[in-house]
Amino acid sequence: MIAKLTGRLDSSGAGHAVIDVGGVGYLVEASARTLDALGPVGGDVTIHTEMLVGEDFLRLLGFAKAEERDWFRLLTSVQGVGAKVALAILSALEIGDLQRALASGDSAMIARANGVGPKLAQRITHELKDKAGALGGIAGSSPTLSAASGPLGDAAAALTGLGFKPGEASAAVAAANEELGAGASLDALVRVALKKAAK
Repeated sequence: MIAKLTGRLDSSGAGHAVIDVGGVGYLVEASARTLDALGPVGGDVTIHTEMLVGEDFLRLLGFAKAEERDWFRLLTSVQGVGAKVALAILSALEIGDLQRALASGDSAMIARANGVGPKLAQRITHELKDKAGALGGIAGSSPTLSAASGPLGDAAAALTGLGFKPGEASAAVAAANEELGAGASLDALVRVALKKAAK
């Protein structure tokens, strides 16, 4: 969503920002990296959001990049990793460092984040080692499918929006891109990627 940043709370570590969308203020939880990327109060911002809904709460989370949101979703797929822990990991580690830590099984690097003990770090590393490669381009020859990667990133986002897990979506789009070659249209990428993801 495109919004105006009207306030900032707690900018050391994961915290909150207040954004104005069409005259309505929203309190958005975000990682320290997203808070830093939003810029000064009063400026226009583009923020990718995720809403968490529970029996007695609604929480809006914000991310500077769609890639960070994909990693948040992947991290919270691990048992014991809630929104707070996932934001702490994304605050402590750059996406590239997180990818490398998972690909190499370096749970100590993940344990640097606030609230992540050695056992939880090992669980995260164990469960996400293979998925992280598909999402981030570490394993095999899959390209990094980030918001900046044009049609590849858009195709991965489209599949994620249809309910596929980020790792599955990225792997399917990478396979579709390999089959179609450079310069494939977004429509063609999504169509072929859907077929591959459904297998």
